[in-house]
Amino acid sequence: MFRSHRYAMRPQLTIALLAMLSGVASTQAQQANPQGIYTCIDAKGRKLTSDRPIAECTDREQKVLNPSGTVKAKVGPTLTAHERTEQEAREKAEQEERSRLNEEKRRDRALLIRYPSKGVHDKERAEALAQIGVVRQAAANRVEELMRQRAAVNEEMEFYKKDPSKAPQSVRRQVDEVAQSLAVQGRFIADQDSELKRVNARFDEELARLKQLWAMQSPAAAATKAR
Repeated sequence: MFRSHRYAMRPQLTIALLAMLSGVASTQAQQANPQGIYTCIDAKGRKLTSDRPIAECTDREQKVLNPSGTVKAKVGPTLTAHERTEQEAREKAEQEERSRLNEEKRRDRALLIRYPSKGVHDKERAEALAQIGVVRQAAANRVEELMRQRAAVNEEMEFYKKDPSKAPQSVRRQVDEVAQSLAVQGRFIADQDSELKRVNARFDEELARLKQLWAMQSPAAAATKAR
């Protein structure tokens, strides 16, 4: 009876011993390779396992397993230098596009805050154009003054029409100075005219975008702001 009982317990002891040894092996494997076990199916259909990335599977996905056998992670195919360059270029382009969209949203929010309605936008346009107009008018007034000076100098030069070289040095110097000043003022006025066009174009572009943004808001509010 004693012998029969001893042999009956042996399978249970065996199972417990195997479980203990399996746990020890798993612990040792985890300590030896804490990152996990790599496994994959290579091009020949073989299942390969290693404690590091498998060279035969660089062109395909590899699974990283926990000591328990569950999937811990997946590692994509290793890229060639050309493929890596292309991927980096795509990622850079995507990042730039995201940055552009974020910047566009930021500008749109700033526009709506600054110009809650068309009336506010029209007022700021008028003020900006008026400031340029004041500066341009001052230059135009200066041109009129220079034209009077040139008329007076030309009248004095009439005495030396036959031989301008006999005109006094001071008179000839006035002729040159007036001509130079007129040229400077002419360029300045041209610059202000270009600035007027630039400012108008900027406000036109803003208004076109603002109309779109206002339209995205509630219909009643958009109708009010667009007036």
